Amino acid sequence: MKKLYNKIKNLPVKFDKVSPELLIPMEYEYKGKDIIIEIETQEFTCLCPWNNLPDFALLKIKYIPKETCVELKSLKYYIQSYRNVHIVHESAVNKIFDDLYKLLKPKWLYVELEFNIRGGIKTVVKRESK
Repeated sequence: MKKLYNKIKNLPVKFDKVSPELLIPMEYEYKGKDIIIEIETQEFTCLCPWNNLPDFALLKIKYIPKETCVELKSLKYYIQSYRNVHIVHESAVNKIFDDLYKLLKPKWLYVELEFNIRGGIKTVVKRESK
């Protein structure tokens, strides 16, 4: 585990581009036993590409691991890498989904971003593997 944290510590964390290289897989020790891992954070932020204002969202990630799980500290840094990135809601969900799917190759993955109300409109964007 110490090697994993050293890898994170040595990576330059920039908050102006999405950084999937921050994500670190951990071995799932109970291969063959299906569990659902649910992760939620209210710390997701990105910037609206049209007005440069911040968008805040509740991020929900659920998955059934196959051989690996995502290390949570690395996930936190990855999520923070969106902070100053200009990205639309739909692209954010697809990017998070694609990066996690590539890293984990899970049996099942679900990603949801529930954005705070802006201009009287609430936006929830979801993607799920089949």
